[in-house]
Amino acid sequence: MSATKGKTALALTRVWHHTNAQDRVLGNLASRIAWVLMGKHKPTYDPAVDAGDYVVVSNASNVHLTGKKGTDKVYYSHTGYMGGLKAVPITRMRERRPEEIIRRAVSGMLPKNTFRDRRLERLKIFAGPAPEVYVNNSLTTWRDQVGSNISQSGPAGGQTSQTSA
Repeated sequence: MSATKGKTALALTRVWHHTNAQDRVLGNLASRIAWVLMGKHKPTYDPAVDAGDYVVVSNASNVHLTGKKGTDKVYYSHTGYMGGLKAVPITRMRERRPEEIIRRAVSGMLPKNTFRDRRLERLKIFAGPAPEVYVNNSLTTWRDQVGSNISQSGPAGGQTSQTSA
């Protein structure tokens, strides 16, 4: 058995993953998405190579927040000008741009290097149900609940193999 990982195109192929954010805890969901975007779930993982997969998230507006974050969490940004601190409460962010809540959580969990922007481009988030073209294109669907199964099926709904999570 060879000790090298190999640099072939087959080893670096990207797979589409789909997840539903309906009643999922934001932190747990974001850490799992960041894990897949980095490619840490693959046996060929290399921190110096951007070999992560695509992730499609549907129903982002229904993500669950624990504790008092649903009312107290505030997102801050600065315009660069004097007194330009902007504060947006999570309730307003959930009304206007619910997909940005998940995008910011995942961005905070990715390494702060040049790969972060490229990895976030592979993250597709939808406030409601994802369009059929994305759902049909995804090869893997996962659920992070105890006792649930990870199902893998082809884009045409071919064979499905069940393994416990």
